Amino acid sequence: MQGKNLKVKKVSNHTITDQKNIKIIGIGNTLYSDEGVGVHLLPYLEEALSGYDNVEIIEGATDGMKLLEPVEEADYLIIIDAINAGKPGGELITIRNREIPKYYGVKMSIHQVGFQEVLFAADLQERLPEEMVMFGIQPASLELGVELSAIVKEKLPELAENVVEQIKQWSGKN
Repeated sequence: MQGKNLKVKKVSNHTITDQKNIKIIGIGNTLYSDEGVGVHLLPYLEEALSGYDNVEIIEGATDGMKLLEPVEEADYLIIIDAINAGKPGGELITIRNREIPKYYGVKMSIHQVGFQEVLFAADLQERLPEEMVMFGIQPASLELGVELSAIVKEKLPELAENVVEQIKQWSGKN
């Protein structure tokens, strides 16, 4: 079902069938400092969302088209990534639904497929989630290195809180 390298963590052991299926995908390349923020945030969310039966947390890293199936299966989707919006480093950014960029550009190989192409493919098949939210942080550094910059690392708790609030809203627990 899932790609070999895709790391999936069910937040709870049991499922309630009448709840909407919520998927959280953390994407990014952890070898380029702040580019990996989507992956670095997942441990915070696993702890904060441990009581939610309908939430699945997926470490998507740079898996490209392997993420198509989880996207198409979601009723609600949260994507977490570094977002270059021309803002000061460390600024939190939220993009919703149709504002989230999706496109298909000319690629030399399948290994160049990014998350925008995944959304484009799901949209072509009319299998986008009911609602999508992309939470991110403006990167302060994209230098080679496995650690987040200080300003981005400092913002992780606030970013996690924003994600949890969205999950509460979708789950009717506000």
